Amino acid sequence: MTDKTAYVAPRIFDGYEWYDNAALLVDDGKVEAICLPGDIPGGFQRVSVENGFLAPGFVDLQVNGGGGVMLNDERSVEGIRTICNAHRRFGTTALLPTLITDTPEITAQAVAAGIEAAQQKVPGFLGLHLEGPHLSLARKGAHDPDLIRKMEEADLAAIVQAVNGLPVLLTTVAVESVTPGQIAALTSAGVKVSIGHTEAAFSQVLACKEAGAITATHLFNAMSQIANREPGLVGSVLAIGAMSAGLIADGFHVHPESIGIALRAKRGPGHIFLVTDAMATLGTDLPGFTLNGRWIKREGGRLTLEDGTLAGADLDMISAVRFMHETIGIDLDEALRMASLYPAIVAGVAESHGHLRPGARADFVHVGSDLDIGGVWIGGDKA
Repeated sequence: MTDKTAYVAPRIFDGYEWYDNAALLVDDGKVEAICLPGDIPGGFQRVSVENGFLAPGFVDLQVNGGGGVMLNDERSVEGIRTICNAHRRFGTTALLPTLITDTPEITAQAVAAGIEAAQQKVPGFLGLHLEGPHLSLARKGAHDPDLIRKMEEADLAAIVQAVNGLPVLLTTVAVESVTPGQIAALTSAGVKVSIGHTEAAFSQVLACKEAGAITATHLFNAMSQIANREPGLVGSVLAIGAMSAGLIADGFHVHPESIGIALRAKRGPGHIFLVTDAMATLGTDLPGFTLNGRWIKREGGRLTLEDGTLAGADLDMISAVRFMHETIGIDLDEALRMASLYPAIVAGVAESHGHLRPGARADFVHVGSDLDIGGVWIGGDKA
């Protein structure tokens, strides 16, 4: 890596605003500034990007697998590295490998692998997301019902201990299995808490928010819906300004019109942000894979159990951005924020990730004119 490099591009999006005919100055793996090409200081090596634009690298807070690997099966640093590498080619420069509901022993092994990956500074590794096992059986989705259970004190202690060794630890829980007091204990320790896989009512969601929960997992999916006398989790997260929500934008998990309604209804300062919920198939031609002993079929852009239940997504982040811009019709800069700045805010890493303001990590992507990925840099190093 050259310590001082100026990346000259037709356009640069810094996560907040656009710059035409500009240069991104990178020094020692961090953003120094964005300036006009004529104002590049001495000592910077110039690299020209001939088309498209530069933008912040994507931040994905829900990644079950990729490159033929599921975190549930490959609970190792190499498994994490494979997942990060698979997503990088699609523009994701920071992600949370996600453990789907499993046994306490497997959960402990995944946490240990995550701590080791953090120590080894695996490129792209941001931390872990524990999606379960403390969920609702009524909204289990593709999670194994035999492994879903209430949170006990030992579980709480294990998660609190785990957060000390991880840059970010996010966990998805349901009101049926976790109390507001337990949520408060988790958030006080630094754990990011998301509400999902639940039949929660508005009053319960509000109690979780007051206890420290900050987001909801894959909006509209595996959760209580809006009704005339009860907003459910969907309505609650749209109405409660302090909460955000992840969204799987693949055209299968949520109807495009429902996405539009949610975007118009969401009260700030929280945001709807993009997640892939990607599985082992990402970046491969695999016809399917096995999860907790059950076959997950890949067909027509969908991943399903044998009974047709959606099981994660066959989705990458640049495709989600493209879907939001071209199908939903939102401005490109907002679609990019949904993939970078907004998830970085939820993860608590917006000081260093999700934008290209001075002092940020030099995690950025070259996006071509047809919204494909032309290049990826992590910490100033081209991947």
